[in-house]
Amino acid sequence: MAQTDMDSGEDGGGGGEPEVIAKVSVLGGFTEGAEIRALISSLPVVHENIVTLESAIERFLVIMDRYQEQPHLLDPHLEWMLNLLLELIRSEQSPPLLVHLGFKFLYIISKVRGYKIFMQLFPHEVADVQPVLDLLCRQDPRDPETWETRYMLLLWLSMTCLIPFDLSRLDGHLSSDPSQTREPIMDRILAVAKSYLMVTDKSRDAASVLVSKFVTRPDVKLKRLGDFLDWSLTTISQASDQTVGGTVILDGALQSLAQLFKHGKRDDFLQYAPVVLQCLDQCHVAESSQAMLRKLGVKLIQRLGLTFLKPRLAKWRYQRGSRSLAANLSLSQSGSTVEAVSPDMETQSQEEDYDIPEEVENVIEQLLGGLKDKETIVRWSAAKGIGRVTGRLPKELADEVVGSVLECFSFQETDNAWHGGCLALAELGRRGLLVPSRLPDVVPLILKALVYDEKRGACSVGSNVRDAACYVCWAFARAYEPTELKPFVTQIACALVITAVFDRNINCRRAASAAFQENVGRQGTFPYGIDIVVAADYFAVGNLTKCYLSISVYIASFPEYTRPMIDHLVAMKINHWDGVIRQLATKALHNLTPQAPDYMATTVMPQLLPIALGIDLHSRHGAILASAEISHALYKLANQNNRPVTELISSDCVDGLKSIHQRLFDRKQYRGFGGELMRPAVCSLIENMSLSKMPFNDHPVITGWQWLIDDTLKSLHLISPGPRDGIKEAAVSALAALCEQYYQPQPGMADPQMQEVLVSQYIAGLKSTEVLTRCGSALALGSLPRFMIHGKLHQILSGLQQSCSQREVCFTEARRDAAKAMAQVCVAAGVSALGGSDSVVCEGNVSAVYRALLDCMTDYTLDSRGDVGAWVREAAMTSLMEVTLCVVSTAPQLLSPDLVNGMMCSLAQQSAEKIDRYRAHAGSVFVRLLHSNNPAVPHIPHREELLAIFPTEGTESLNWNAPSQAFPHITQLLRLPQYQYHTLLGLTVSVGGLTESTVRFSSQSLFDHLMLIQQDRAALGQFSDALLRVFRDNLRNDRVSIPFLKMLDQMLARACFDTFTTDQDHQFCVDLLALCKEEIKKSKDTQKLRSAIAVFCGLIQFQGEVRKKVLFQLLLLLCHPFPVIRKTTASQVYEMLLTYDDVIDPDVMDDVMTSLSDTNWEEDVATVRTHRNQLCDWLGVQKPQLVARGPVQ
Repeated sequence: MAQTDMDSGEDGGGGGEPEVIAKVSVLGGFTEGAEIRALISSLPVVHENIVTLESAIERFLVIMDRYQEQPHLLDPHLEWMLNLLLELIRSEQSPPLLVHLGFKFLYIISKVRGYKIFMQLFPHEVADVQPVLDLLCRQDPRDPETWETRYMLLLWLSMTCLIPFDLSRLDGHLSSDPSQTREPIMDRILAVAKSYLMVTDKSRDAASVLVSKFVTRPDVKLKRLGDFLDWSLTTISQASDQTVGGTVILDGALQSLAQLFKHGKRDDFLQYAPVVLQCLDQCHVAESSQAMLRKLGVKLIQRLGLTFLKPRLAKWRYQRGSRSLAANLSLSQSGSTVEAVSPDMETQSQEEDYDIPEEVENVIEQLLGGLKDKETIVRWSAAKGIGRVTGRLPKELADEVVGSVLECFSFQETDNAWHGGCLALAELGRRGLLVPSRLPDVVPLILKALVYDEKRGACSVGSNVRDAACYVCWAFARAYEPTELKPFVTQIACALVITAVFDRNINCRRAASAAFQENVGRQGTFPYGIDIVVAADYFAVGNLTKCYLSISVYIASFPEYTRPMIDHLVAMKINHWDGVIRQLATKALHNLTPQAPDYMATTVMPQLLPIALGIDLHSRHGAILASAEISHALYKLANQNNRPVTELISSDCVDGLKSIHQRLFDRKQYRGFGGELMRPAVCSLIENMSLSKMPFNDHPVITGWQWLIDDTLKSLHLISPGPRDGIKEAAVSALAALCEQYYQPQPGMADPQMQEVLVSQYIAGLKSTEVLTRCGSALALGSLPRFMIHGKLHQILSGLQQSCSQREVCFTEARRDAAKAMAQVCVAAGVSALGGSDSVVCEGNVSAVYRALLDCMTDYTLDSRGDVGAWVREAAMTSLMEVTLCVVSTAPQLLSPDLVNGMMCSLAQQSAEKIDRYRAHAGSVFVRLLHSNNPAVPHIPHREELLAIFPTEGTESLNWNAPSQAFPHITQLLRLPQYQYHTLLGLTVSVGGLTESTVRFSSQSLFDHLMLIQQDRAALGQFSDALLRVFRDNLRNDRVSIPFLKMLDQMLARACFDTFTTDQDHQFCVDLLALCKEEIKKSKDTQKLRSAIAVFCGLIQFQGEVRKKVLFQLLLLLCHPFPVIRKTTASQVYEMLLTYDDVIDPDVMDDVMTSLSDTNWEEDVATVRTHRNQLCDWLGVQKPQLVARGPVQ
């Protein structure tokens, strides 16, 4: 039925709007009716089992929570759900647990739909009063498990109180029997309500609702209203908000009073209002430390204010026709006009002929104080109170209230006052109480609030103020006629656009976007409104970078917005406390320069240059970056017209840009914390000045700039770790641009003096004791342009190769950057088969480059940060790819088969290793080189087979980061002889690793391969040889050997070498046993020893003399110095003998097993040795002999 109603509703109306609304709605109707019926019906059964009970509750919650955003969809179904649950509750067969469960379900429904709607559906006949009251009286107010029952019963009782009969009639039958003395129902209900006003759970809220419904009844009001108010005021005056109990009592009393004054008749409560107000003043509720009490105090104060004032609607208020957008649109389509309503003067004067009680001034004063409270909930309640009370005041007094609200917008006030003021203005505007004549005073304050940002320490406050200011603009769009707002349209539109695009806070950007959209729809006067709404919608403004660098450029193309946006960036954003915002602002200014080049050159640049030398650090940083970016943007424009940049930028500005470095240097502003901002800013200035081809050749400033770059690269170790990388990159970029522009007297020719100085200096830096100086020097060499490298290539490459080869842990970052720089130098120098080794990459130096990079691929340095060698391997992989593609494109004959084979095998190994990120990088480089065909990389081993494994079409979708996708492809390389060893070496650390997903998928792929070659003895022999070679090459290398032993244990446990076990003393087992003995010799690593024990137990399956040797090793370990190793060995041998029953003679099996299991192997070695020697006798193995130690000399 609900679906039918909804469908008929959608079809009504003209045009396509209802269809659009339907598409926007998340849900079309309540579709789980049958499931809810089944759930409720099953409660008598499921409540007996805690598991099924929790499952039912969870399912009910999940279904109901779906409708939190659209609770009205439940309305047609609420009645039958309520009746089903009440049937369970009223049933005499229902145990208490089921009754509580029924109320719990009722509470869940009321939470979603709202108690005000849901409580109206409760049955409220006369017959319901007594049972509900009795059931409530039987509840334990202190039971924390059943508060939903008490909450719903109080709401139900609130509805039954509305019966239109005197409650004394329900007590009539009691008076006939004088021996029975029972309280009248009126007193019982009042007592229950008072008791529940003091509980700590949510029942307190329902009790205040009960009070508001019950005490306002005509019969109760006559007899009990005064007493209840006396009780409430006494409670308030005696309770203290310094204790938890006192806070709870105050909360209940204030809630009940607020509800009473809200729902009661003014005539009944007017006489009590002054007393209540006086009590609140004396108790200083507004000064309480509890935000909730202050909020309730403000709520009660505003209700008292409304009680003092007659309930009339101010005739002077401003009305803009219908509030409904659809009604306004239909009127405008029919040709009618909607005019603002202004009353005539006579009606207005009549309306204002009544006295205002003096208490109202106190009320308004307290509400204005509430606007400045430190908690948002209090300010919001105060703002609504201001709106409600002002609506009942005469025009002059209301205008005074508006004036008082506007006083919140003073820069002496806190951000709380600004926020409260914005909320109050929005309420006043929404209610038509802010007359248009006040707009010239209000709009400038709202524009200030839209950019309010007050610095506090290392951050700022004000995002809530800006958000509330957007709400004011949204409310004004709905409140005023376009003609009223027309004088302010441009200002409001620009301010909202600026907030929507440039605000740091995503909520403010989205609020401004919504307010702008509302104004476009309601006012229709915003310039280019539709275009901007489409470009800067809710989702688009979510990305800050896109807002600054893309959306802003589009909006600035409309002339009304261009200059305000530029001015805002210059005034508010380049000096922002957040460095990210400053940098984005300067980039935005670069992008906006083409929209207003003259304005930038003649107005903005002269403004920025004094700030660039000012005292404020953030302003100085932003201004230098902005000057640099604007200069470069102006150069681009001038270059398009074949004009020098100096025609656009005045000579004063050019001189100002030139002098920035020297002025900062003279003031020593490159030092300390400030220097961490100034150095990258001036490096950016150097880069942009160089790219802009500023006419500074042979000027002393070039020497100063070069000093700054060199000093920055040398002193990186003195800079904080956070900004260090950014400063290093800025200095290197600046060096590249500086060399390109100012150290090239003729095209392609370097200044010989500067070339010699720089190259020698940076090569010397590669030998510094400071790792960061080495990093900076390496990257500096990598950034040099070709003409600076020419004639120095051999010297540079030798220095970088030497830096790569130093394996000290402390120089890991230097090796990484040297590997990066080597590729950059090779690419910059170019490749020529016939060239000289001092100028280009050629036959004389290509192999040395590859050897150095391949050597970096074996860097597995570890320190406290983990596998830091991975940084070097990653850089080496990237460099190998760049150098290879560069060589192949020019002179592929330089690549020998050995170089290519070594590179591809190393990449195959890396693409089989355990760290996802580096495996993915290696895999992508491997596939890129394999698929390169312009021209193809020569001499790749097994190219055709590789292309079958990694086809050109399918590899884009291969996720190398996911072990489940990568390893099935990688293990196929084990079939290819050239790649088998390196792939197995990489797989070893993955299969024997710690990460569960990596171990699972790598081992599964490896064992799938072994199953395929199980019957191919030759292939299995080749695999076992590669396996032994991996072990032999990495003996005592714990990075490989421990995972290798773990992998070997899995292989033996899965019987991967079953083919070999039938041979007597198979060479594979003999070699493996010898290597394992060597690996654990004198080892104290318990992890390694445990893995070796497992391998020995697996090797027992091999036949011949080797089995005796394996048993000897295990029995030797039974007397190991470490108790944990002895215990582990005994346990593993016990399991081994159960698994392989042919190992020992069945006659001694029971004795051996009993000895292994019953002996305490953690006792001292002398005791344990006796048991071990007995085992040797039973197993027929030679007893290990103690080696006598010589006397100490």
